[in-house]
Amino acid sequence: MKVKRILVLLSVLFMAGYGVAHADAIPYPNVGTPNYTTYTFTATTNGDIVAYFVGSTASYDNELGLFVNGKSTGVIGLDDHSSTIGQKLDLGYAHAGDTLVFVLQNNTLGKDAYSDPSMNVSYDNNSTDGHNHVYSTPYTATSPIFAGVPVGTFVSFEDLPFPNSDFNYNDEDFVFTNVSTQAPEPCTMLLFGSGLVGLAALRKKFKNA
Repeated sequence: MKVKRILVLLSVLFMAGYGVAHADAIPYPNVGTPNYTTYTFTATTNGDIVAYFVGSTASYDNELGLFVNGKSTGVIGLDDHSSTIGQKLDLGYAHAGDTLVFVLQNNTLGKDAYSDPSMNVSYDNNSTDGHNHVYSTPYTATSPIFAGVPVGTFVSFEDLPFPNSDFNYNDEDFVFTNVSTQAPEPCTMLLFGSGLVGLAALRKKFKNA
């Protein structure tokens, strides 16, 4: 019984650590390195997808658009050279579970980059593979805090075509409401798997004893 209690306690402690919330990693923390994480964005509930402008360091003139299930909503706005922090744009309606692809309309280059890497082949000068031009993380309005911007999903674009890019993913940044994100987290899963292996080894050790 004592062994079981120890194993249960370790499991609880491990899972508690597994779910610890972290400060928002905004802006992109690995400047100079491409972001290889591919994100899948979907609508959380039936309702409008609203974007809040939260910054830009771009020299290119960019605006934001949205595809819902592969079709443009027809709304373009939040120019990075004229928008102010907290300024919002209603990008249109989506049903819960609809697939969302954010569009960076680069008015300087005359072409678009997408949050779906597979759509960026022509943007990256017809490279053989599309590259990831966005970085995303939860925005919890804790660190940093953007005045007047509600909690949501932070998405920032890299507007320089690959491979000749500075990879700062800070060329037009937004927080979206009514948006859910799915992305693989290899480091987290590795830690989780290591914890399970450790628990299994401990159980075997006690059993043999």
